Amino acid sequence: MSSALDRDRLSALWRRQYPKGPPIAHELRTSYGDRWVRFHSLPDSKRYPETEDEYDIALHRYNTVLNELFEGTDIYVMTVAWSWEPGGPELPPERHAVHPQGARWTTLAQDDDPDPEFHSYTHLYADHRPWRPGTVDDILRKVADDVLSGVIITDSGLTRIHHPYDGGADVILTTSSERDALRERHTDWLSSHPSGL
Repeated sequence: MSSALDRDRLSALWRRQYPKGPPIAHELRTSYGDRWVRFHSLPDSKRYPETEDEYDIALHRYNTVLNELFEGTDIYVMTVAWSWEPGGPELPPERHAVHPQGARWTTLAQDDDPDPEFHSYTHLYADHRPWRPGTVDDILRKVADDVLSGVIITDSGLTRIHHPYDGGADVILTTSSERDALRERHTDWLSSHPSGL
């Protein structure tokens, strides 16, 4: 069961822990690269699961790392929707179906382009709940299928971040040594590319 979202506390905490920018998940690995590691969710860096066995592997890998990060703690689950108008229809519609307890945390306007037709709005939803393996599996399956993106799972203090994406997960740890220790525990899940991508 999730508890009521304290939006102001969460916003202040984010600014304190991640001062380099807003909670845009795909930007975190660049901003905090010294504490970042990426794990692939399927063998041989396969991007998308096609069978239930492959979904089982992907969910196992996601949950294994999540459990190592958050066992015995409460977490924030953050999902994202987009719209072309501040209060317009949101995409993807599946976001609400798999994260109905998510409360609107904040909206970020992408309105730098002088043409209003190219303005969009990123809506971040969050809830606070105890971590348990499997508690976010519905969300993770939609991420694996590239239906949802921009998901962030983090502890109550926002000290560690797990950003699942279609094909794996970017993880931001508290220090580079903690990152290295996590990387060493799951070397078979790492990319063979020198950049770690």
